[in-house]
Formats: sequence, C-alpha cells, structure tokens
Amino acid sequence: MTGRIASMDKKAAKERIEKLRKAINKYRYSYHVLDKSDISDEALDALKKELFDLEQQSPDLITSDSPTQRVAGEPLAEFKKVKHAVKMISLNDAFSEDDMRAWMERMKNYLGGSIGPESAEGFYCDLKMDGLAVELVYENGLFIQGSTRGDGEFGEDITQNLKTIEAIPLRLEVPNHLVVRGEVFLTTKEFIRINKEQERKGEKVYANPRNLVAGSIRQLDSKIPASRKLNFYAYAISGEGEQHLKDYPTHDSEYKTLRRFGIAPNPDGKVVHSLEEIFKFHSEIGKRREKLAYEIDGIVVSVNDQKLYKRLGVVGKAPRGAAAYKFSPKEATTIVEDIKVQVGRTGALTPVAELKPVEVGGVTVSHATLHNADEIERLGLKIGDTVIVSRAGDVIPQVNKVLKELRTGKEKAFKMPAKCPVDDSPVVRDGVAYKCSNKNCGARQREFLYHFVSGNGFNIEGLGPKILDRFMDEGLISDAADIFTLKKGDIEVLERFGEKSAENIVKEIEERKKIQIEKFIYALGIIHVGEETSRLLAQSAISKSEFLISKPLDILKALGTMSVEELQSIKDIGPAVAKSIYESFRDKRHQELIAKLDKAGVVLEISSSLRAKRGNLTGKTFVLTGTMEGMSREEAKEKIRSLGGDVSESVSKKTGYVVAGAEPGSKLSKAEKLGVKILNEREFQDLLK
Repeated sequence: MTGRIASMDKKAAKERIEKLRKAINKYRYSYHVLDKSDISDEALDALKKELFDLEQQSPDLITSDSPTQRVAGEPLAEFKKVKHAVKMISLNDAFSEDDMRAWMERMKNYLGGSIGPESAEGFYCDLKMDGLAVELVYENGLFIQGSTRGDGEFGEDITQNLKTIEAIPLRLEVPNHLVVRGEVFLTTKEFIRINKEQERKGEKVYANPRNLVAGSIRQLDSKIPASRKLNFYAYAISGEGEQHLKDYPTHDSEYKTLRRFGIAPNPDGKVVHSLEEIFKFHSEIGKRREKLAYEIDGIVVSVNDQKLYKRLGVVGKAPRGAAAYKFSPKEATTIVEDIKVQVGRTGALTPVAELKPVEVGGVTVSHATLHNADEIERLGLKIGDTVIVSRAGDVIPQVNKVLKELRTGKEKAFKMPAKCPVDDSPVVRDGVAYKCSNKNCGARQREFLYHFVSGNGFNIEGLGPKILDRFMDEGLISDAADIFTLKKGDIEVLERFGEKSAENIVKEIEERKKIQIEKFIYALGIIHVGEETSRLLAQSAISKSEFLISKPLDILKALGTMSVEELQSIKDIGPAVAKSIYESFRDKRHQELIAKLDKAGVVLEISSSLRAKRGNLTGKTFVLTGTMEGMSREEAKEKIRSLGGDVSESVSKKTGYVVAGAEPGSKLSKAEKLGVKILNEREFQDLLK
C-alpha cells in the first residue's frame, strides 16, 4: 500500500483517513462489544497500519478519537469495571524491515540524535502471543484481582476466571504490591480438542485460539474456563516512579524477576543489540512458528533500557520504545486497480484482479483470481474497490471481501466481454464459465506463447510448455506481454514453485527483455515469417528508418507503414509473405500486443551481423546443411552475417555456397544438380578467416 499512500494529495488522504476510521471503528465495535468477527484480525491490522502510515505523513490530520490514538474495546456490562493504576497501552504494528527502520528513525528523531535507542542494553525481543492481554494484582503475595485490558484505562474484572488457570499463581513470595501483565493463551492441541468437543455436541466451532480464549475468559460462569486448559505468560511488571526503575532497570531484568517470583514469561525471549539481530530473531522465530505449541503472530521488540524507554514516552495509544513486528499476514487489504480477462488453454475466460502490490503470507502479490463472473457478482466487486485478499493454499491469492464503506464513488462496474480478447470470436456461457466459441482459440494461443519464448525468439528457457500451461490455467498470463508483468510473489504461491524457482524465472524474464531486432520480429509469430525473413525485415527496417530502432513501437512504426508492394520489393519476400506481414502489422490485437511489450520495457538492439556493412563475404548467400563439429549452426550463421554474407534456407541458382557438414540433407543433392559450389567444414572455416 506504500506506493499508493505516497502518491496521495492532502484532500485524498483526508478522505481516505476518514473512511478508514469509520471502517475500523465499525469492525472493532463488532468484535469487542458484539462478540462478532466481520473480518479477520489480520485484515483489520492491515487497515489500521494503512491509517497509521497516512497519519504519520499528515500529523495535522490526527484527531483524538482516531483508532490509532486509543486502545480498543469496552468492558461488557455484565462485568464489574476495574481501573488500571497505570494505563494498559497497545503497540503499533510493523510488517516489514522498512517499517522497523522507520520505527528506529522515529525514536532517533525524537531523541534529537543525542542518544540512539541502541544503547548498551540493546533491545528485548519477545514472542507476540496470539491471545488476550490481562493484568494481575498481588497484595502481600496474594492474587486479589485480574482484569482485561478493556479500553486501556478501565477493564473487566475476570478474577474468578483467571484463578482457574494453573499457570497463574494464587500466592507468591513477592513485595507488598505487585502488578503483572501478560497474555492468556491456548495451545493448538487444546484448541483442536475443544473444537472436536463442540462438533460432537452440535455446537459452533471457534475460528481460532484467540477467539476461543476471549470467549472463555469472559464467561460469567467460571466452570467454563476451568474446563479449558488456558495458559499464561507474563510480559511485564507494571509500575511507575524512580523506585520501579531502580528495581527493574531493564526489560530483561523484569523477566528474570518474574521467573524468580514463579511467574513464567515466554522462554524464547532474548536481548539483541541491532536491527540486523532483530531481523535475524524475527526470521528464526518465523521458521519455528509452525512447530510451536501455540499460535503467535510476530515478535515484540522493546528498548531494553527502562529509563530510555520511559524517556521515549507514549504517542497516541502506543509507546515509542516498542513495536509489534508481525509476520506477514495470510490476509491483507489492498485496492483492485483493474480486472483483466485471461484466456486459458481450453478457451475458458477467467477474470483476474490486478492489485496494488501487497504482501500476503510472506510474498508480494499483484494478482488475485476472481474465478468467474458469478463470483464478482457475489462479492459486489468494482474496479477501484478496497478488498481483503488471502492466500488460499497453493494457488494465486483470492479476493474474500469488498470493503464497500471505503468507496469514493469513482469505482467502475465490470462486465465479462462479449467477444474473446484473443481472437474476437463470440463468448458463450457454459454453466458458470464463459468460453471462447472458437474451440481452437486456447490451443492456438498456447502454441503462440511456446513460439514466443523459444530459442529463436525471446529464448526464455525457464518457461517451458508445462510452466506456460500452468500460468495460463491460473490466469496469470493470457498474452505474451503478460510474461513481463509477472512478479516473484505471483509465481511463488503456486504449488511446486518455491521462492528460489520463482526468483530464477523472474530474473531470467527480466534479463530477456533485451532482444535483437530480428529475434523480436520472429517472436511475433507472423504467418510465413521464419528466422531468415525476420532478419530481412529487420535489415529493411534499420536501413529505411529515419530514427533509431530501440523499442517495439519503433518496429510498428517502421514496418507497419510499408505497403504490400514495398514489402514485396525486399529480397526473397514474395506476394503471399508480403500480404501476411502487411495484415499482421495492421491487426488491432497485434498492434496492442506490441504496445504492451513496449510498455513492459522490452528493449531492441541491433546485432553485430546487422551492423556489418561490408566484409569478405559481402554479396554471398550461404545455405547450411548437416552437422558441423567446430561450431553450432547458429554460430555459423552469425559469423557469415558479421562478414557481410547472407544465409538462406533454400538452395537456388543465386546461392553462392552450400556448406555441408556431417549427414547432409537433400539440400546437398540439389546444390550438385544446380552446380552450386559446395564447401566442407574445413573449407568453410578457411573462408571465414
């Protein structure tokens, strides 16, 4: 979302901020007060992060009632209200290394550069438990009160329910007054057991452990949480004043004290001393995430030095000295910039959403499948909508929900085309699917793509037939230009495509954007135009053009303006071939493809053979037959052209030489009949010297 935010003017930012606030408040109220989850926590986090970023860019637009300035939730009427002695605040989220660098920069700026947060004490990294934050109060060693965070100032008294959790001691050998904060959570194993029990009873199952914890801990009947093996990890000792800072000078010392008192913090927390070490810890925990006994959604990073932490203070609802560095969400929000229709191998039309690039499940994606027209209608999706996207297994992401309350009125409705975008044939409906009425459409398009990436074309070896077929079926590509818009994240999410293979494919595609002019013409797949005719057209375009040919639209300009007669005047181009070339460059779809390739950044270059003006082979035409030992056929052709000669595929009286390697074909016997001079490989090599 960063690119879109950066390009917003003040008026648009203000409108977006207002809509985001309304949407966030609506979803948060539904979750915390009505006990309903209209969207996932991850999607809500994405909206909150977008709002936070917009407000950071325009601080004058921050208002006291913004969701970023207060802690969410209100106590339910059924529970007694409890006032926290020290406000329970939340953390701002970070989703990337850049977000963490920005957090670090904000701290340094606030401190005036006189001291950095990377003090000798470093940072404390802890696991961010996906549970419910609570506060425990001990008087003279006795647990007397437990409460939820609530709105940060007032929470709900849930003492009796917390007493059912064995991980929370009822009595401690502690100072007269101790306030502990931590997270109530549930192991994955217990979560599965409870849901199986719910299914057996015919009752609703819980969406995730966090919802189950919240539902359990807020039950009026303490027998219900007692029947569920809830757990607890502490993360802080609450307090203020100089004595508190003396007793607990670092966050690390708090954890050590908690362990000594008999209250368990998460055992995986550790002290680090740089951003690089933070990133390393985040990565290591991310790799272990699936093997943990409980769910986490990131790590919490805090300035370890408590005096420095206090000096950094609080802005809005969150401390400056800490951040929740979350793992990439499985759901995120973004904007549908366009809806394109892709034609698959069978001729089926699949609508695909082109997204503002967003990170989902650890990869940046820019496409999402919309399946069919009925799905678009069910979602109520329009171009320009803000949507929730998710990773649905090993397929490209899909759109789950449209956030209609964020509409501006500029969104556009989408309709499936009446004609096939590949060949203009009528589109027919077959159940929920739309298909091209030309049964050969999909197969023809597939063959063209195979031709386009072949060795004499763009030579993209990583895109073999099976991979191209898969990309077509997933709706990632429908024409050749789409190949150059593929992102690593689009490929990485597919089954059997890991991060490395996706990276290699995208890297090779990027490297192949630069192509010789004659190979580009060949790749266009013009009927009757092979390798040699492509070279003749390239020569003609270069010699007759008044401008430097360096991009696809230059070819369209140079060859697309030539008449059939002008094309036929080119050596070895007859009437049928000239007509085919003429019609191809005037075909609307072909013109659009060339324009898309131009926009995608394809660059044309003049090969050394086309640059050659005169050499010792100037005016000589060669035909190659059989296999040579000293060089490949392509190398031989390139060498001939670099010395001013021409290469032809057929033998005629005008042929200068036929070069015969091992196991020559019928071209040799034809040369003998016509009296054309025949060279063996050694004689040919001598001629090239």
